[in-house]
Amino acid sequence: MCQHQPSCPTADSADRDAARLVAHHPEQGWSLLCNGVLLFEDTGELLPDGQIIAPHRPLLTAHAA
Repeated sequence: MCQHQPSCPTADSADRDAARLVAHHPEQGWSLLCNGVLLFEDTGELLPDGQIIAPHRPLLTAHAA
């Protein structure tokens, strides 16, 4: 799917979030990466094969708030 040189990480790579944006819809809370991954604003992901990756945003602690 990716036409970039060098190629972006594939959807099954650990660094899949590093792929380039194809579409960005902040008003709807999602972005499409060139590897076919839907990345949601809460850091959840939907992979091209339908696998769901739960949000993995760091939790705020009392010290960070």
